[in-house]
Amino acid sequence: MAQGPGEAGGPTPPEPPRSEPVRRFEPEPGTDTVEIAVRTPDKPQPWAELGMAEDEYRRVRDILGRRPTSAELAIYSVMWSEHCSYKSSKVHLRQFGEKAPQTDALLVGMGENAGVVDVGQGWAVTFKVESHNHPSYVEPYQGAATGVGGIVRDIMSMGARPVAVMDALRFGPADAPDTHRVLPGVVAGVGGYGNSLGLPNIGGETVFDACYAANPLVNALCVGVMKHEDIKLAAAPGPGNQVILFGAMTGPDGIGGASVLASANFDDASQAKRPSVQVGDPFMEKLLIECCLELFRADLVVGIQDLGAAGVSCATTELAAAGTGGMKVDLDAVPLRDQRLRAEEILMSESQERMMAVVEPAKVDAFLAICAKYEIPATVIGEVTDTGRLVMTWRGETIVDIPPGTAADEGPVYERPIALPADLAALQSDTPGRLTRPSNGEEIRRTVLWLAGSPNLASKAWVTSQYDRYVLGNTVLAMPEDAGVVRIDDASGLGIALSLDGNGRYTRLDPYAGAQLALSEAYRNVAATGARPLAVTNCLNFGSPEDPGVMWQFAQAVEGLADGCRYLGTPVTGGNVSFYNQTGDQPINPTPVIGVLGVHDDVRRRVNMAFVTEGATLALLGETREEFGGSEWAHVVYGHLGGLPPKVDLAAEAALASVLVAAARDGLLAAAHDLSDGGLSQALVESCLRGGLGAQVTLHGDAFVQLFSESVARAVVAIRPGAEARVAALCEQAGVPVSQLGVVGGDSLTVNGGDQQEVFSISLAELREAHERTLPSYAS
Repeated sequence: MAQGPGEAGGPTPPEPPRSEPVRRFEPEPGTDTVEIAVRTPDKPQPWAELGMAEDEYRRVRDILGRRPTSAELAIYSVMWSEHCSYKSSKVHLRQFGEKAPQTDALLVGMGENAGVVDVGQGWAVTFKVESHNHPSYVEPYQGAATGVGGIVRDIMSMGARPVAVMDALRFGPADAPDTHRVLPGVVAGVGGYGNSLGLPNIGGETVFDACYAANPLVNALCVGVMKHEDIKLAAAPGPGNQVILFGAMTGPDGIGGASVLASANFDDASQAKRPSVQVGDPFMEKLLIECCLELFRADLVVGIQDLGAAGVSCATTELAAAGTGGMKVDLDAVPLRDQRLRAEEILMSESQERMMAVVEPAKVDAFLAICAKYEIPATVIGEVTDTGRLVMTWRGETIVDIPPGTAADEGPVYERPIALPADLAALQSDTPGRLTRPSNGEEIRRTVLWLAGSPNLASKAWVTSQYDRYVLGNTVLAMPEDAGVVRIDDASGLGIALSLDGNGRYTRLDPYAGAQLALSEAYRNVAATGARPLAVTNCLNFGSPEDPGVMWQFAQAVEGLADGCRYLGTPVTGGNVSFYNQTGDQPINPTPVIGVLGVHDDVRRRVNMAFVTEGATLALLGETREEFGGSEWAHVVYGHLGGLPPKVDLAAEAALASVLVAAARDGLLAAAHDLSDGGLSQALVESCLRGGLGAQVTLHGDAFVQLFSESVARAVVAIRPGAEARVAALCEQAGVPVSQLGVVGGDSLTVNGGDQQEVFSISLAELREAHERTLPSYAS
């Protein structure tokens, strides 16, 4: 799907059973045909049960000039759902097209399955992030696994070979029983599906916060590469061209899952609408990847679409609407795993590992032959027309006859009421200034260890060790580095860097600034490796759009992200919106997750975060201010959330990035690590442990502020011996403040004050023990 409301993970009940009965339409004798619909205008229909508002149902009747058939009602209900129609978010998302720059690098923007950018030398990259939140709560393994599978198919449908995946995960408190249930299954699902596909997982986030209890966030990103001429689009042009459904057979799993239930509150009264979670088959998907690539190489595909949310309904309406406007489909030709499925269920099924292609008649046999080579079922189910109508038959009767654009492109658009959250003023006035700070070296030492071992800052090796990070042999950097880096071209070293970042606490305190802070952190992470930031994708996770306070948060975050992208010159290529993330009437912290893609002209010049060069000079780039609103220190030590987040400074971010990219290009840095959650303290801990060397640091001014502030546009760098003057010159030219911190070396992290008196010293062995013990203790 294009940028718009994604699968949410609506308000969630107590722990559900692990398998769900399939939600079926009420049985009735015979088939509800178009002819019958004309003759029975007053027949009651379950539009409310399918998530439609009364005025939406009336509008469908006006469009058709009659009541819809059961199959037509199924199509409109899923295509006009929050997930597929973007009805609550569309008025705000337009800013990404209006404000964010449309640079020369942007080859395909919003509106397709994924955006595509030019990265040089004839190569193009497509990338996108989407959510699979609610299924991952209901059935953690399959929910997360099929989230990976769905985003991989989005990338495939652009004509690209998928080359890597990432994930941004959020759970309730690490020690909560429900987190103990959900976390292992989600991690196993992400790893199990991605590993089976042979795709490296190169990075992401794992965050814990009470606001995500019973409503985890599972955001999955995939990136693929292709040559410019290989780009494919989701359109069905050419009357007479054949419509082919290929991949797994259609079953009852996930009927109405993401498309309807992610678009409504999920409470005790809606238990009958809970779907089966989709079941993934990564081995079929691996065959699909190789099959699609061979089909593309043979030039057998005119248009292609993956089947995700809304299944056949979405694929047919979107392909037809984007092509010559018409299509006829025989639903009897759809291969079924369960012959009892009714037409409505075939249309709404979200069975995984399915694709739909438009193929010229003369090429159908060759298309089917390649599918047979990979043992992939493939069936001609229809034909492109120029009638402007989507017509479907089942059991010899016409059950659908609609203008496809009215379902795919002309859904309802709502300008939801917006109001400041009632508690925002009190929240912002409750600043962390009232919190007691460590007053001596021993207390600061304990705070460093406490943060290093806290769930959000502790080592995520328990998670990432379950992912294959180096399969395919092109991974250059992966977690816990600031960004994942993948080689694209062996000869030149051309590569890409990717980072996913978000901070729900910042966004709760100030949604406009919070979205920009997520953007700036991802931008900074990519630049820290030496890559030039190029483009943005996003996954916007929020509560119910029917809550004016949530819609205010959403509107502010979108505006902030659009304004930030305009300033930084990074186009938004697409993404996802996930609404209804809340338990009862309590929404999650608004959580925009931002992905930034950068380009390495030569990955051999990338910079990692590890301190490995004894005697290298340590320097801090950027300005430190007293900023603790929403900080990890306040969160970990006091469970406090209040005040304002760090001040956004996009000009400083751009200047810092220019220094980091130039210094990497010229080979001046032995290491670089951005400062974000946990501030300088956490950056030093991670770089020391990553490289196995300690650091001797001298701080001037308030040691607590210098160590734990989360001011933005900062990085700590280890400068290669003899390159100090050149780094200083780059900083002066860009207007980036630079201060010497100390040197790399030894087997401890030692911090001195400006008077050269030791504030504290912690051995790397003690740091490592604190940093690495936490997550296994909660997850085991």
